[in-house]
Amino acid sequence: MPTPDPNSKPNPLPAWRRIASSSSLPNWLGRLGGLILGLGVLCCLGGFFWFFCRIEPGSGEIAILIHKTGDDLPPGAIIATEPQQKGIQFAVLSEGRYFRDPYAWGWKIARITDIPAGKLGVLTRLYGQEPPPGQIMVEGDCNQARPGDQKGVIATVLRPGKYRINPYACQVELFNAIAIRPGAVGIVTSLVGKDVLTGDLPPAARNTYLVSEDLKGVVARTLDPGVYYLNPYVYNVVEVTLQSQRFVLGGEDAINFLSMDGFNVDIEGTIEFSIERDRAALLTHQVGDMDDVLKKLILPQARGFSRIEGSKHPAVNFIVGETRQKFQDNLEQHLRTQAGQWGVAIKSVLIRNIVTPDAISSVIRDREVSVQNARKFEQQIEQARSLAELTRQEMLAQQNQEKVAAETRRIQAVIRAEQDLAVLLTAANRELEVARLENQAAAAQAEAILAKAQAERDVIALSNKAQADVIASQTRAFKTGLNLARYAFYQKIGPRIVSLLGSDTPDSFGGLFQPYLSKEARP
Repeated sequence: MPTPDPNSKPNPLPAWRRIASSSSLPNWLGRLGGLILGLGVLCCLGGFFWFFCRIEPGSGEIAILIHKTGDDLPPGAIIATEPQQKGIQFAVLSEGRYFRDPYAWGWKIARITDIPAGKLGVLTRLYGQEPPPGQIMVEGDCNQARPGDQKGVIATVLRPGKYRINPYACQVELFNAIAIRPGAVGIVTSLVGKDVLTGDLPPAARNTYLVSEDLKGVVARTLDPGVYYLNPYVYNVVEVTLQSQRFVLGGEDAINFLSMDGFNVDIEGTIEFSIERDRAALLTHQVGDMDDVLKKLILPQARGFSRIEGSKHPAVNFIVGETRQKFQDNLEQHLRTQAGQWGVAIKSVLIRNIVTPDAISSVIRDREVSVQNARKFEQQIEQARSLAELTRQEMLAQQNQEKVAAETRRIQAVIRAEQDLAVLLTAANRELEVARLENQAAAAQAEAILAKAQAERDVIALSNKAQADVIASQTRAFKTGLNLARYAFYQKIGPRIVSLLGSDTPDSFGGLFQPYLSKEARP
């Protein structure tokens, strides 16, 4: 480090004046200006990219790209299927953030295709080749552009959901989904396919009411209850109920015919019927709907049978219940047979009323009332007889019941007496046996007491004899009995001699010797 010159003078100028007056000032300003200019260019480029190049589809949106440069589209084309082609691009951008050159690309934000629940979407391709003459539907989808795509309605439908479909490439049309209710079936009519009248089909296929899946016409297959997503440009579905239908015969719809004797007779009632599931498609195609089935099949058969059968009987027969019931059964059987050939099931036929002219109905009705009253009186007489017979049978039954009760009581008394006698005999035998056992026990106890006393006597005698033998042996050992007594006395008194002689109380044995002791020896 160089040492400062003591002779040099300090510079009075400030630091910024010194820097400005130095020779390096132009270089420093150039670098600072270049840095500021670079930052400005970067900010401008960032703003340009953010505000003019940014593509940001939001939630539920798509971005449709338009290429401003590139190869020209083929004649008649409206969609660019390749990225290098000029025009509206087939591929779309989903939700997100993208950057494109605004001079080469343009874009438009659109909503995605949303198919709500209970709906379906039919696609119509707006680009591609023209379909052959007579072709209504085209194949494929709008998810990807493929070579050979044809312009027109696409057979495949869109189910409920969200789809990213380019609206400039495919148009979406909403239709209601086909809902078959419970208790019904769907009759399907194919609107596309081969024509049954064309010459390239065998005669058996052309002379049928129902066709297969690849032909135009009513399809033999029916749809069960449920929801179906079928293209309405391909299939037409008609709902036909299989539930029982009830038709009331009355008023203008009553069955009218002439009886054998020329009187006008009206029949009022109810017919209940339904369509068989397996033949619903054929019946609907041949006859029509429920109203047609009723007016073209059931009512003509019912009226024809009634007129033919009704003309075989006089009017009076239709007032009697037996003829009416037979007529009703025959009519029901006839309708079952005739309608069953068409696939119609007759559930029931009920004739509620048969109206005849008053000229004969009043007379026959009065006669019938008289006959019914006579039958009623006869029934009352028969009921009285039955009641008397029932009373007699009840009295006999009561008498028999009392006899049985008395016999039962007698048998029960005999059984109870026999049971009491058996119980008393058993108790007496048990007491006798107990007394016998007690007597034996007492004898055994007496013998035991005697044996015990004899044993105790023997033990005492033997014990005394043993003691006497011991004393005799001791007497022989000491020669005399006095020596033995002395020995016994010494043996008893020896261990206690100290305590007897050591005591100085006047009442003790040692106190007897106190007067004979010297004073020094006295305690």
